[in-house]
Amino acid sequence: MNTTADSNLTKRALAAAMKELMEQMPFSKISVSDIAEQCGMNRKSFYYHFKDKYDLVNWIFDMEYLQLSSRQDYAGIWDFLTELCSFFYENRSFYRRALRIEGQNSFLEHFKEVLEPSIKYFLASSLEEAKYQQFCINFYADAFIAAFVRWLSEKDCVPPQEFVRMLKASIYAAVKRVEVAEL
Repeated sequence: MNTTADSNLTKRALAAAMKELMEQMPFSKISVSDIAEQCGMNRKSFYYHFKDKYDLVNWIFDMEYLQLSSRQDYAGIWDFLTELCSFFYENRSFYRRALRIEGQNSFLEHFKEVLEPSIKYFLASSLEEAKYQQFCINFYADAFIAAFVRWLSEKDCVPPQEFVRMLKASIYAAVKRVEVAEL
């Protein structure tokens, strides 16, 4: 018997239970007991696999998106953002709720931690001064996340390709207005 396969089955069952519960009630009202009960397990089984319910939500993202994106070779940041936005758009019912979770270990914190290395990778050649590198990464991560949350929270959010075009147009318009002499 393969214990890794069994572990993944259990984690996937807990993930499905969490997704179902988040459709029915706010995250703050969901307990570990609710999650375990939803898939016919006990709390001990849950804690064997996850630290808490925040860890489970983050694992869902890691399994669903990060495994998909790790197989991609992006031509640039816009391709990366388009795929990321497409993923969230297709799964917006769950991620709209996940992005509202606040506090330590929240999905929003986890998402920022995942996003920052990608931004750093794509901006590396543009960031000449190392002392501004982390500031720039934080700036773009914060700006993107704020725009992203607003976009995904809209009842009738535009398709991902249009959202990325709006991001691109906004960034390029701002850059065009800044004169190098002002820096």
